[in-house]
Amino acid sequence: MKRKPPDRNAPRKGGLGSKAAPSKSSGLKASSGFKSAPGLKAGPPDRRELVKRAALNALKRAQRAAAKAGVELSAWEGEFLDSVGERVKTYGRAFADPDKGGPGQAFSMMQTVKLKEITAKAKGEKRAFPGRRKARPPPDE
Repeated sequence: MKRKPPDRNAPRKGGLGSKAAPSKSSGLKASSGFKSAPGLKAGPPDRRELVKRAALNALKRAQRAAAKAGVELSAWEGEFLDSVGERVKTYGRAFADPDKGGPGQAFSMMQTVKLKEITAKAKGEKRAFPGRRKARPPPDE
């Protein structure tokens, strides 16, 4: 018994391997967009917005800690916190040179160090500067 060749003009049945457009009776839409139920988020949160919000919260925490402890910040430290906050709000990050910090970070490496120093000062902790060690006594001869 011989098989008949498929009729090229016959409509194809929809299936996994079928390239035919979905039929209107199947209830599927041909659009690629996904509509979620009202009140639910459709996608993951924006990474830049999360980093921006975390940076602004860190600046606010440092200012609140200083105010709560009664520690008076120097004029330079206050101006630093204000200007960095404005740049983060405006641009999403506080530095322009990509060599000074990571691609997904809001602060440069030195800005992060200064912010940690200000926070430590507000908490009353003695913060050792990174890279500086105690002087070694001369070797005995």
